[in-house]
Amino acid sequence: MATITFIDPEGARQQVEAEPGKTLLEIAEEHEVKLGSACGGVCACSSCHCYIREGLDSLEEMEESEEDRLDMGFDVRPYSRLGCQVKVPGDPEDLVVEISEESIATWYNEHPEHRHEQHKKGVPA
Repeated sequence: MATITFIDPEGARQQVEAEPGKTLLEIAEEHEVKLGSACGGVCACSSCHCYIREGLDSLEEMEESEEDRLDMGFDVRPYSRLGCQVKVPGDPEDLVVEISEESIATWYNEHPEHRHEQHKKGVPA
């Protein structure tokens, strides 16, 4: 098992154990990490956009469909990936994943019952 540390835009960290073969989005949903998924994780949007801070070299290279969707994202960086497309490798290395502002804003839009938290943390609406 790999350890994945998710970091939200405010710097809060959540560390979870992850099984190889699962996507970052699946892992986030299992552990109640706020990672957006407007399309349901089928690579049809960029709402699960995140930054791989550590462990990028251990991941499979992105496919063209992921590159195309990242072109729709905001603040795309060389270490940007879509959580629905990144699978934990079979020989897992620990990962540090920063959730983008775009993704957490989408999560709050998908979960309006939690919007009061958004304003307390200063997350953009």
